[in-house]
Parts: sequence; structure tokens; C-alpha cells
Amino acid sequence: MNQPTGLVAILRGVRPDEILAIGGALIDAGFTAIEIPLNSPDPFDSIERLAAAAPEGCVIGAGTVLTVDDVVRAESAGARIMVSPNANPEVIAVATRRGMRAYPGVATPTEAFSAVDAGARNLKLFPSDAVGISGMKAWRAVLPADIEMLPVGGVDENNLADWIAAGADGAGLGTNLYRPGDDADAVARRARTLQDIWSDAYAERNPR
Repeated sequence: MNQPTGLVAILRGVRPDEILAIGGALIDAGFTAIEIPLNSPDPFDSIERLAAAAPEGCVIGAGTVLTVDDVVRAESAGARIMVSPNANPEVIAVATRRGMRAYPGVATPTEAFSAVDAGARNLKLFPSDAVGISGMKAWRAVLPADIEMLPVGGVDENNLADWIAAGADGAGLGTNLYRPGDDADAVARRARTLQDIWSDAYAERNPR
């Protein structure tokens, strides 16, 4: 497997006028994937602004991607990852054909295999507390070895290391990282803490 996705910052509710400050704080803390959900204020504007400013190696994505039109508009704005709460085969297929990474939301083995059949190589376990660490381990035993699994929903500084130790290739972090109204300094503090946990847990799982 290539370098794992790692931590994905989910900035639900972020505004275009604050995206560069919030996004910059995350990038400085080591985040290389930032998702702007499409139910945020003027999300395509935020995606375009951050995608234009992000350094090489940091990908900007759209979240809550539900339709093919969402995929096309987000790509035009500069998004390179597409994150969904569900596993729509058409959305997955269009995103992958366009060279983007699709992260469909799956909560059962049937949904996971259907998403893989549609072309997904990265799965969003959502809500992750429903799937559970034991569930993810069971899926890992039967899914193709190159499929990434990222828990989303309920992942925080208290359980992130456990998810990584069990085989997660990263995690999506929402309200435990950013809430509407948070300033860049607050986000930066949380981001550094979570990034340190990820780095230590991944290094422990994959010693050189």
C-alpha cells in the first residue's frame, strides 16, 4: 500500500472568509487532507480558495458528496478527494474515473464490498462507533489488502491510537477538531495533539 491517507480534517460549517486561516493552521500542524462538507456555507468557494493556497502534498476535498453533479462542481473548484456518508456506485465511479479519491461511507460488509466493486479503494467507516474496532478487524480479514479503512464519527484523542493500532489507515476528525466559530489557534492546538497521536501510533504499528 502507498502512504496512508492519515488524518482528514472535516471542516463542517467553515466559511470562505475564515478558510485560509483555519486551513493554514491545519497544514502547519501536519494535516495533508482537508475536507469541506458541501452543507457548509458557500462550500465551493471555500474549496477553491483553500485548493489554490494549499502546498503540494496537501489535498483538499469535498464532503457530503451525494450526486454526480456534486462531484463535477467540487472537482472544478479544486477538490481531489470526495467523501460521502453513503456508498453511491455512480458517485464512486465518476470520481474515480476523474482521477479523484472516493471515500464512500459504509456501515456493513455488504456496503463495503459494493463500494469496492464500484471502484473505491478507500472506505469511510461511518458511523465508526457503530462498526467498532472489532468490526473493522473482521472486515480487514476479508477485504482486499490494499483497501484503506478510515473511521469517522466518534474518533477523538482518547481512542484514535486504538483505531490505528487495530489497522485503520487514518481517521476523519470533525467536531473533535473543528466546530463553527472556533478560531485558528484553537484548531491548531487540537490538530497538533491529534497529529502527534497519529504519528506515534502509526510508527508503533509500522516500525522501521
